[in-house]
Amino acid sequence: MSKSKLLVAALPAILMSTAALAAGETIAVFTKNQTNPYFQTVRVGAEAAAKSLGAKVVHYIPTKPDSIPEQLSQVEDVIVKKPSAIVFVPVDYKAMVPGVEQINDAKIPIVNVTDRSAGGKFLAFVGADDYSLGLETGRYLLKAMGGKGNVVILEGVKGSLTNIDRVRGFNDAIKETKDVKLLASQPANYQRLQGLQVMENLMQSHPQIDGVLAANDAMAIGAIEALDGANRKAKIVGINGTQEAVDAIKSGKLLASGDYNGFLQGCIGTMVAIRALRKEATVTEVVLKPTVVNASNYQPYDSPLESRACPSWSDAAAMASK
Repeated sequence: MSKSKLLVAALPAILMSTAALAAGETIAVFTKNQTNPYFQTVRVGAEAAAKSLGAKVVHYIPTKPDSIPEQLSQVEDVIVKKPSAIVFVPVDYKAMVPGVEQINDAKIPIVNVTDRSAGGKFLAFVGADDYSLGLETGRYLLKAMGGKGNVVILEGVKGSLTNIDRVRGFNDAIKETKDVKLLASQPANYQRLQGLQVMENLMQSHPQIDGVLAANDAMAIGAIEALDGANRKAKIVGINGTQEAVDAIKSGKLLASGDYNGFLQGCIGTMVAIRALRKEATVTEVVLKPTVVNASNYQPYDSPLESRACPSWSDAAAMASK
């Protein structure tokens, strides 16, 4: 990365906490739920980065998955506790803007990770291009189907930015293939159990389903369970590159998983927060490129999260788009 892309951390005074300019910082990490393994990868990445830099992490996770009222309440709690900085995945990119503004008013620096917030002031955004992720993962499935057959889409949370963009990518991939028919596109809210239940309902309505495009791995695993329960077969793709997805790829149950590396997002988001507090060079945007994890390339993903290491700062900064 050129030096011009590195921005010396000249943070607005309104975002700086005067209490946290040395090692030993506390980073509050907000994620959406404990049910989607993807967010565990984000949390472990954040912990790895903090540990390597001599900081510590405190997690804020709604007990009810993706609960807006609960995350708003957790924002009020974190403001009282005044961490050095916050790494923030909003449960809803629009509804949580007032919460972000409260954090801004409290002068706690905040980094936006995974879902880009619709408002508020952030040190940086670290995420991925969900449209490309959906498009490339969808293209992989349709190519494996020989460019023909019937498919269904299992959507995430309606209205969430990740879901909107991933499903848009899926649909554009389908439009490229004239002999593929989309039978249905229904939400299963990024949840494994709902993925199973929605797939069971879809199988009752459609006797021939050749492919399943799931907007995350948890729903893809649920779809696998539904197909197994009905003794039916279909090619399935998910998104997130989680360990359970890798295990399913190894066993031949899952065709592929689009990945934008939650571990790396947790690492880089936390590194940015800590470096900014220490007035070290940082970046303002990292948008990771998608990878379609399949039977030919899953090996790097087949390792315990706790054994993975964050990239060096120079390698992380080289991924920056701003």
